[in-house]
Formats: sequence, structure tokens, C-alpha cells
Amino acid sequence: MTPPRTARATDETAVDAVPPSRPTAPTAAEPAVAAAGGSGGTAGGRAAGRPATKPTKAPARATTKSATKTAATASAGLAAGAPAGAAPAEAGEPDLEDLDDLDPGALEAELAAEPTGDEGAVLDSSVVAAADPAMAAAVTAPAVEDDEDDDEDEAPKPPSDDEDEDDKPIAAEGEVGISTDLVRAYLKEIGKVPLLTAELEVELAQRIEAGLFAAEKVRQAEAGEAPKLSAALRRDLDWLVQDGGKAKRHLLEANLRLVVSIAKRYLGRGMLFLDLIQEGNLGLIRAVEKFDYTKGYKFSTYATWWIRQAITRAMADQARTIRIPVHMVEQINKLTRVQREMLQELGREPTPEELAKELDMTPEKVVEIQGYAREPVSLETTIGDDQDSSLGDFIEDADAPIAAEVVSYGLMQEQLGEVLRTLTDREAAVVKMRFGLVDGQPRTLDEIGREFGLTRERIRQIESKTLSKLRHPSRSQKLRDYLD
Repeated sequence: MTPPRTARATDETAVDAVPPSRPTAPTAAEPAVAAAGGSGGTAGGRAAGRPATKPTKAPARATTKSATKTAATASAGLAAGAPAGAAPAEAGEPDLEDLDDLDPGALEAELAAEPTGDEGAVLDSSVVAAADPAMAAAVTAPAVEDDEDDDEDEAPKPPSDDEDEDDKPIAAEGEVGISTDLVRAYLKEIGKVPLLTAELEVELAQRIEAGLFAAEKVRQAEAGEAPKLSAALRRDLDWLVQDGGKAKRHLLEANLRLVVSIAKRYLGRGMLFLDLIQEGNLGLIRAVEKFDYTKGYKFSTYATWWIRQAITRAMADQARTIRIPVHMVEQINKLTRVQREMLQELGREPTPEELAKELDMTPEKVVEIQGYAREPVSLETTIGDDQDSSLGDFIEDADAPIAAEVVSYGLMQEQLGEVLRTLTDREAAVVKMRFGLVDGQPRTLDEIGREFGLTRERIRQIESKTLSKLRHPSRSQKLRDYLD
């Protein structure tokens, strides 16, 4: 990706950067990048924000000390508000900016709390352990379908009315499964990282940006697109790259609890809890890479949309046995929402014609979408408390033969064999081939004639003579009863 221009350097060797992808205000990244253009002796110290007059030291110490101090302030309960210009929360949406200010152990306690019976109730510990179907089905949450734009650096826009967050189809209850030990171990691990203040988020974002800029300068030098770097300058740029990687990891780890808080809303929709978390983490990584701290948004507000998009896209691709395209999933969600609203208004299930009028589509299209929304069910699904029967045991096989017909057909075959044994071998063979009694494929007179080396007319004469014999009451009476 093309790094943004974040500094005004004096060394043309280091300043010849790629044009910026977005305008940015002067930031703390400027001294870090500007240091890369000066002498190698003080560049590392300036990049870390230390005075230029001090000699170069191990740069990680000052940064770590500052980050630790700020993180300790955050863990003590000082929740910083969003900077001026931050986007307000949607009406009816949860306060996204408060998600970062949760107590480090609050999420694990929330997952283990007793259910309150409300729609927004937290999960019971038994749900986390065994994914109780009743509770899992009750856990519903908004789901946003965002179209990802790789070239867009702005925060994803809120969903439209057609993308109702409650419209995600609920998968089969038995598909939900959670390993208590793995979930608790994961929550314990991510709870060790202190939460961030808004100021520390900006600091980390600036270090990430400086690291990306330095990585691009190194790449250009190695590819021959820019003049070769001096040893001191290369050492300083390498340090900036490493420091940017550390800042990126810190920002990721401090927001893993945000992913869990969003992923738990999608339980019972066809994917395991840990799989939802993993997909949400991919969205979080994307948010870290695209975050623009100069816009004034708090990181959690921005990252929420990327996390939701990653989870909902994964559900559309993986939750169903038969994958449905994303655009069709959106139509299913819209139909589900309208159907629910009309059910409340009319007090009954709306007809396809009523839904078609509301959605501005044909009734045939409504029926087609409803068919796509149905989930396949395994015939091996157990039925009953004892679970000794499967669903397939109770489904009629319309193609299965009737027992009486099978017995009658077997007896007819035996009687036919006895009748044919009263004929000569050639007569019996001609009749069998002519009527397909062996393989079910009747043969023509020419084909039978080539088989026996006889003419077509001779085969016809043999057939006529044989049928006359079979019509004799001594033979036909045995088979006449099977004609009814």
C-alpha cells in the first residue's frame, strides 16, 4: 500500500516519497520520519519523540515507558471521550465508544453472568460451555453488510435501512458449539492487555504510519526505485519499521475484547463462537491498517464496522451448507424484516402477494427467495429424548417399491422361466431378445438376425411360431393372472 506523506525531511534521498493517499495534518509522526532524513546518529532518538540533542539510545524504552504510563492511566478507569468531530452513534445503536472502556475482566464476567430474560441479556455460562440452543437462538444482534472498498480510507458508513441488523437468518440450533476451556483461556489471555485512551490510540497510529512510511522507503531502495540508503539511515528506517510493527500489535491486542463483544451477538447463526472471533480479528487487522487518526474518530467506533463486516461476510460464505451469494443474503434479510413487520401489523403471516407489494417485486420472486432462505437439514438428525431414531426414519420414500409388488414380480419371473423352458433354446432366446426379458432392452429383427446369422424374415417367422405356442392354454394360463 502507498504510505502517506507524514514528514518534511531535508535529505532528498529520504524525502522522495510516494505521493500521499490522503491529506494529513502535522502529527507526531513528522519528527519520526524527518529523523530518517538527517544524520544516522540521532535519527532513532528523534523518531521515538526524544530531543534531537540527546544521543541515540535503545528507542524501545522511552516508547514503552510512555505507553505503559498511559495504559496504566486507562486501566485505572480514565475513559477518554472521542475527539471533536467524531461521528455520533446511530439512533438505536449501542454506544460504540464505550466498548473500549470496559473493565478488562468485564467481558468474561458478562459471558458467565446469569441470563436476565431480556433480548439484550448476556449469555449464561452454560451457553458458553454447551451452546444451549434456546439461549443461543435468543441472542440476536445487529449485523451490517458493508461493501468493502480497498481504496477507501474513510470509516465505513452505517448500514442502510435495507440492511437491518436483526435480519440474519438463524441457523439450526444444533450447529452452535462452544468449548468452555478454549473460550475462557482466550478471554483470560486478552484481558491481560490494558485498554487504551484516545491519546494513546493516536500515538500508536502515528507510530504505525511512520513504520509503513519507513518500510516503503526501504522497499524503494532495495528495488532500485530510489537512491541507495546509507548504513546509518537504513538502521534508523529498520528501527521505525520494527517500532511500527510493535505499535500495530499493541493496538490489535488492546482491542481484541471489542471483537469478542461483537462476535457474541452472532451466536446460533451457523458458526462456532471461536470461528466468529477469528473472522472478527481479521476485520480488526483491516481496521488497524486503514485507521486514519486525523479524522477525529475513536478507533473502536471505526473498527466496529470492519469487524461486523468481516463476521457477516464469513457467515454468508461459511454458515450455510449451500453457499448463497452475498446479494441474495441481503434480499433474504430484507424479506425477513418486512415479513416480521407485517406479521405484527396484520396479526397473521403475510401472503406472498402482500409481501411482493411491499417489496416491489413479483410474488414468484418472493417465493423463490423464501426457498433460498430454507436451511437444509440432515436426515441423520436424531429425534426424540432417547435419540434412537433419525429424521430419515420418518420420511416417506416415494420411489421405494411396494412390498406386495416386489413379491408378485418375483413370482412372475419364476413362472415365466418355467414357461420358456418348454420352448427350444433358439425360440426362448429369440423371445427374450425381442422383448428385452434379460436386460430390459428390446432388439429389432435385424439385430436378432445378425446374432443368429439368419435373415430378418426368418427371425420374424420364429417369433410368430413361438408366440403361437405361448398362447396355448397350457402355457398362457400360468401367466394370465399377472395381467390384472
